Amino acid sequence: MKITGIRAYQVDLPLKEGRYAWSNGNFVEVFDSTVVAIETDSGLAGYGECCPLGPAYLPAYAAGVRAGLQEIAPALIGLDPTDIGTVNRAMDAALNGHPYVKAPLDMACWDLLGKAAGMPLVKLLGGVAQEEVRLYRAISQEAPETMAKKIAGYKAEGYTKFQLKVGGDADEDISRIRACRDILDASDVLVADANTGWTRHEAARVVDAVADLDVYIEQPCRTYDECLSIRRRTAKPFVMDESITGLEVLVRGLAEDAMDAVNLKISKVGGLTKARAMRDVCMAHGVAMTIEDTWGGDITTAAIAHLAQSTPSDFLLSATDFNSYGTRKIARHAPGRVNGAMKAPEGPGLGVEPDFSVLGHPVLSFS
Repeated sequence: MKITGIRAYQVDLPLKEGRYAWSNGNFVEVFDSTVVAIETDSGLAGYGECCPLGPAYLPAYAAGVRAGLQEIAPALIGLDPTDIGTVNRAMDAALNGHPYVKAPLDMACWDLLGKAAGMPLVKLLGGVAQEEVRLYRAISQEAPETMAKKIAGYKAEGYTKFQLKVGGDADEDISRIRACRDILDASDVLVADANTGWTRHEAARVVDAVADLDVYIEQPCRTYDECLSIRRRTAKPFVMDESITGLEVLVRGLAEDAMDAVNLKISKVGGLTKARAMRDVCMAHGVAMTIEDTWGGDITTAAIAHLAQSTPSDFLLSATDFNSYGTRKIARHAPGRVNGAMKAPEGPGLGVEPDFSVLGHPVLSFS
C-alpha cells in the first residue's frame, strides 16, 4: 500500500452552549478544525482530525495545522501508511517539532492500518479493556451558581465526572469548587482544572482552602516547576496536563512524583503512536489518565474512544465526547453518549466515515 494523495478540509464547529471559557479570560465560540484524508493506491482512505483549543492555550493554532501540512505532506507521498514508525520519522525529518500538525496524519495512518487489517483500532491499540468509557463533562468558567446549575443538568444526563474550569480569581474559584462539590454525590468525581491560570501564591491559597473537599487539582500553574511546588503543598490528588508535552517530560514527572494522573491529549503529543506509548508508560508506573484531545468533532472523538477503551478502567480517570459539545456532525458512525458513557465504533480502523457534504471541498491537496 502506498500513499497517493493527502487532502485537508477546514470545518467550523460551533458550540451548543455558545461559548467555552477557561482560565485568564480565554474563550472560544466556534472551533476551527482540520480534517485530513490520506488516499492510497489500494483504494482505501484514512482520516484524522486536529482542532487546537484556540491560539492562546498551547503552542498550536488552527491555521498552523494547515500551514504545517504543506511542509510535511509532500514527504509522505509514496510511503506505506501502515509502516507507521517510518511515517513518523519522515514527518519529524520534514518538520522539526509542531507535534499537533503531525497528529491527524498519524491518526489517518492508524485508520488505514485498521482498515487493512479489518479490525477496529481498539483491538490494535491494546485490545478491548473495558465495556464502555465513562465520560467527564467540562464545565465552562462562569459564576459559581451557574456552574453548579450546569453540573446538575449534566448529572441528569448520566455524567458522574466533571472538569471544572477554574484558574481565574482565587476567591471566586474557591466558591466555584465549593458550590459544585456541594451538589455532587460522594461517588462523583470533581476536577478543578486551572489550565495554568493561577500564580503560585494563588494556587497555594486555593488548595489550602479546599483541603476538606474531595477534589482533584489539575495544572494549577503555568510551568512544570511551579506545579511541582504546589503538588508538594497539598494532599489532594494531582493532575498534570499542559506541562506533559511528551515522553521525556512524562518520565521526569514520574521520577519526581509530580502527579497522580496525567491528562493525555492525542494531538498535543503528536498522535496516537506517541499517545499509546505514553499511555503504556503511565500504566507501568501506576499513573491514571484522562484520555482526550485539545478539541475536535466526530473523528477526534472516535480516536479518543478507541484509545480510552483499550485502557484498563483502573488507569482511566476519564475521557470526553467532544462531538456532543458542538452543533455540527462531520462523520457517520461516530461514538454517541449513552448514560454518561461511550464505546468505540465497531467498524475497521476508526470506524467513522467523514460526511463530505459537510466538509465541502479540500483546502489543500497533495499528490
